[in-house]
Amino acid sequence: MPFKAGLELTELQNMTIPEDDNISNDSNDFTEVENGQINSKFISDRESRRSLTNSHLEKKKCDEYIPGTTSLGMSVFNLSNAIMGSGILGLAFALANTGIFLFSLLLVSVTLLSIYSIHLLLVCSKETGCMVYEKLGEQVFGTPGKMIVFGSTSLQNVGAMLSYLFIVKNELPSAIKFLMGKEESFSAWYVDGRILVVAVTFGIILPLCLLKNLGYLGYTSGFSLSCMVFFLIVVIYKKFQIPCFEPGLNTTSPILSNSSAHEHMCKPKYVIFNSKTVYALPTIAFAFVCHPSVLPIYSELKDRSQKKMQLVSNISFFAMFVMYFMTAIFGYLTFYENVQSDLLHKYQSKDDILILTVRLAVIVAVILTVPVLFFTVRSSLFELARKTKFDLCRHVLVTFVLLVIINLLVIFIPTMKDIFGVVGVTSANMLIFILPSSLYLKITHQDGAKFTQRIWASLFLALGIMFSLVSIPLVIYDWVQSGGSTEGSD
Repeated sequence: MPFKAGLELTELQNMTIPEDDNISNDSNDFTEVENGQINSKFISDRESRRSLTNSHLEKKKCDEYIPGTTSLGMSVFNLSNAIMGSGILGLAFALANTGIFLFSLLLVSVTLLSIYSIHLLLVCSKETGCMVYEKLGEQVFGTPGKMIVFGSTSLQNVGAMLSYLFIVKNELPSAIKFLMGKEESFSAWYVDGRILVVAVTFGIILPLCLLKNLGYLGYTSGFSLSCMVFFLIVVIYKKFQIPCFEPGLNTTSPILSNSSAHEHMCKPKYVIFNSKTVYALPTIAFAFVCHPSVLPIYSELKDRSQKKMQLVSNISFFAMFVMYFMTAIFGYLTFYENVQSDLLHKYQSKDDILILTVRLAVIVAVILTVPVLFFTVRSSLFELARKTKFDLCRHVLVTFVLLVIINLLVIFIPTMKDIFGVVGVTSANMLIFILPSSLYLKITHQDGAKFTQRIWASLFLALGIMFSLVSIPLVIYDWVQSGGSTEGSD
């Protein structure tokens, strides 16, 4: 924001001009003060003084410097855990509808673009001193910026909660049937996924969400990450255990009537275009969103610097790239065209203790992770409404209403690909592409030395806008054409 001659005198008196800048602190700079305003002689050295004043005011409004205590290795673990989520379950489905070559190209591209967006976010944080995304948005764009950041981060977290509860809806019935010794085709009201997800929400998740603070729930993130690593190991192992056309696995396909059809189905494809291809990029984008957690992790980093945090993000994104690629490729090479948008749901737990174990581990992990995300959404909502003082009635009412809305969405949304698609083309696109580039361009709009960087940021912003303009209509078109497909039809 440019320096204004109408700066209040009281605000100026609270400012401390750093002595190491090449700017004179001579009192002659302030030749006249009338009615609490500064005369224009102060602006004689326009560019350098504007930059100094802007920088100081921005840092004054944002967070005070507090030394971090978290090591680089632990920061890598925390950021990796922030990246990892239910998106990993949809990547094999994305690969099955793009082909190995096209999927690899998209995965590499989104990984590199995500790293670049983190770089822009760190630059913005350094320039303003803000360590909270909402504060950064408010500092640069005012209240509209705060609202946009709040909306994007909340939608992303709600999307993650929906995908987690969708896992409960899909996987818990199979686990219960196995423990009861029933066949997969067994149906009763108490093994209905819709009833079970409501029971879990209000029997387990609601009491945890009603707690005044997170407490020990923050430590469940490590368990969640270890469950996903366990899931990857099982996916790789099962690739060599499950034949491509094992009876019962691919029976939904009408083309399995002869051996040539079998060979056709069990042959990997490298480039594919169909009506579901549009979900590939949003699903990958959804899987890589961690931006709301970047600045808090940065603020806790010991001896923090932009370069050190960039190293943390590079290592974390590379590790998640490897996990995502291996999960997608081995999941696809196990089921080929019959892979579903929830990869875990495709594995049969009948007489398979390993599959049952990983299914239960993932269910427990996501159940314990939902309250963590819920706390973030609710606290942001209270912060936005400026209702930060704890009130028990409001706390209970908001928690109950939000959980009811989330459960209704889980019950009526037909597939996980719809969650990945909607969140991927909206909040994930905003958090990865549009917001970091917009913030950077606004902050550096008067810095001529960063002309080249601004060109790249502008292209990055244009890419995000183009992604929205292309993907959103295609996702809507697929909804209209499919008319609400079921999971089994994926």
